[in-house]
Amino acid sequence: MTQIKLIKNHFLKEKETLKSLAKFICKAEKLSMGEECKKFENSFSNFQKRNYTVMVSNGSSANLGLIQALINLKRLKPGDKVAFSAVTWSTNVMPIIQLGLIPIPVDVDINTLNVSSENFIKTLSKHQDIKAFFITNILGFCSDIDIVQEICNEKKIILIEDNCESLGSEYKEKKLGNFGIASTCSFFVGHHLSTIEGGIITTDDEELYRMTQLIRAHGWNRDLSIDKKDKLTGKHNIDPFYDPFTFYELAYNMRPTEISGFIGNIQMPLLEDSIDKRAQNYAKFSKIIENKSDFYYIYNKSLNRVSNMAFPILSKTKANFLRAKNLFTKANIEIRPIVSGNMVRQPFFIKNVDNVKYNLENSDIIHEFGFYFPNNPELTKNELNIILNLLNSL
Repeated sequence: MTQIKLIKNHFLKEKETLKSLAKFICKAEKLSMGEECKKFENSFSNFQKRNYTVMVSNGSSANLGLIQALINLKRLKPGDKVAFSAVTWSTNVMPIIQLGLIPIPVDVDINTLNVSSENFIKTLSKHQDIKAFFITNILGFCSDIDIVQEICNEKKIILIEDNCESLGSEYKEKKLGNFGIASTCSFFVGHHLSTIEGGIITTDDEELYRMTQLIRAHGWNRDLSIDKKDKLTGKHNIDPFYDPFTFYELAYNMRPTEISGFIGNIQMPLLEDSIDKRAQNYAKFSKIIENKSDFYYIYNKSLNRVSNMAFPILSKTKANFLRAKNLFTKANIEIRPIVSGNMVRQPFFIKNVDNVKYNLENSDIIHEFGFYFPNNPELTKNELNIILNLLNSL
């Protein structure tokens, strides 16, 4: 029996994409970051409804670059407390530690897998001096992120979003990824949109946008507009001869390639349709799980569009988890833990953060009793029926 995989191909319409890519590579005069990347940035800004977009080498570097930008702008400083969703990806938390900030985990809501305002308020009651919150929108869902945003605005907490798993989801008619001052997204194989590797930072904050442009490429000002370049050279009294090799800010090399930009430009027109298919699949899966009392029903009635990257199964007991896990494995359906479970239980966190006991009850349940299975837009009718029959048998 052929395995039903989390993702079938490197790209949507893979054969056509590969043929176009081969022709592009053979004809291209430049493969380092250039016009294709700029074109993709503009397309993504239009899709996301954000003013500014910076493409980078991958989603993890987007996270690192965004936090470094906030430090460079003096909006954060080493020693500041930064909250994060306890169920998240490692490279949301690692930059907080690596850049000398203090990570504060926030438990998630069991019915949405995401941080709610209630959970955030509980964390703030213990850590009133939190300066930023890196919230993760898990598997197409969110909790009451608008209330979280209001709390952050009231308390002058910087809200940023990881939207890697929820590209295209809409909460109260507003796209996830647009609630914080900036958001990041990954285009790794298996995500909503693939450029093999690749990532993005989006924002409406022009100052933050300019800083991320610097951080992406060594701290050089080469990507800035002429007036912005002149302002920097004038401020630091740099001779024009040396300007192209002057490093203005603490930075990295996070540049994407024209190959990634070109692939992104082919994939962008396919994105809306693929999100619709994921949403349709999600509705079918969700309708069954809603009536299964042994499992948590993951939902948020205020989400008017659920761009579900993979479908979560969260059992209420260990025995049910093991039974369900065994059924999916025997049916040759690829499964994996929900994201990475409770991040504070990961070895890197235990090694690098002071030995503190955290009460993250819901994150622990997700860690121990959860997994997810494929919801990709290329599932065949037969594969969908296999999954639906399996869900009905739970």
